[in-house]
Amino acid sequence: MKFNYQARTAGGVVQTGTVEAPTKDTAIETLHRYGLIILEIAEEKKGFGLSLGSELPFFNKVKSQDIVVFSRQLAVLFDAQVPLVQALRTLAEQSPPTLKKIVVEIAGDVDSGTALSQSLEKFSKVFSFFYVSVVRAGEASGRLQEVLNYLADHEERSYDLNKKVKGALTYPIFIISSLVAVGAAMMIFVVPQLTSVLEESGQELPVLTKLIIALSDFLRGYWWLGILIIIGIVVGIMYALKTPAGRDYWDKIKLKLPIFGNIFKKIYLARFSENLSTLIKGGIPIIQSLTITADVVGNAVYKAIILKAREEVRRGSTINSVFASSASVPPMVAQMIMIGEQTGRLDVLLNKVAVFFKKDVDNIMENLTSLIQPVLILILGGAAGVLVAAILLPIYNLSSGL
Repeated sequence: MKFNYQARTAGGVVQTGTVEAPTKDTAIETLHRYGLIILEIAEEKKGFGLSLGSELPFFNKVKSQDIVVFSRQLAVLFDAQVPLVQALRTLAEQSPPTLKKIVVEIAGDVDSGTALSQSLEKFSKVFSFFYVSVVRAGEASGRLQEVLNYLADHEERSYDLNKKVKGALTYPIFIISSLVAVGAAMMIFVVPQLTSVLEESGQELPVLTKLIIALSDFLRGYWWLGILIIIGIVVGIMYALKTPAGRDYWDKIKLKLPIFGNIFKKIYLARFSENLSTLIKGGIPIIQSLTITADVVGNAVYKAIILKAREEVRRGSTINSVFASSASVPPMVAQMIMIGEQTGRLDVLLNKVAVFFKKDVDNIMENLTSLIQPVLILILGGAAGVLVAAILLPIYNLSSGL
């Protein structure tokens, strides 16, 4: 919130301005710290117009990159022995508007005696359960400085991995979307002009040509129905993915996809290993660490495995007893977990597993475009071949007969 104020300096000069703070009391405290004597202060009134930057949720979303930068800079300032409140206020000044409001409120909470983790928890859509839990563990153990560095490294690695995955998938999605758009345009505008010649000739048309003509006629006469069908399919899929059963089914399918299934497995295993390693390093008990990791791993199959391992640990067994018997976990991972549990260096070995899978995923992503290109060329060639066989060959036969 913003507050307009009128205050007098120690020298007796009256000044006006605006201060941003979560509450009026916090705003007053902030002004007092600057040696100002408040004459009048009131919350700034909001206008009736729609502000795209502040009213629409889409524009209020904090980017992952902003959280990465915030985490790294906070860790650097904390390492430099800058007081936490001052560090937060410094970061607020250089943060994007959407994040600035949040950091200002967090700084106000911390300045008033609230724990950093408790304030972060208020913004669960920005700071994940994992993020808050690690900070809370750092506060409880007195290792907040180390924990902030862990979090900064973790956020950077997660962001880089997600960026590479999205970048690798953008190219094939763009090509396939372009193919569908060009194909629809040909069916609506080009094919009817060619088929009119064939129909006037009176010759018997091949089955494939009849199918292409029927599809062209449908798109020309009922294009709106095609759009409604596509929208219905998309909405239906989105609705299904919001249900627990739909999400579970999709998570199982992702692991069985050709080419991409293996990539997804490595991404989830890297995420599991790194998150659990970071939590253990942060001093969080193993039961709680497994619970948090299960919530952030991002796949129902691996979540079930992790929760089962948690129950075994509660009974006095080991994590490896579950992972070694799961077909979704490579033997190497189970072996590393077993050695880590036996030697008491589980966090170190899990970090090595995470590094291994991240490098493997990086290599696959770098080569994915070159691997997908031949497949896309085959798809494009096949589509072109179908059109040639269905339309151009009958025209060629007609001209040869003449």
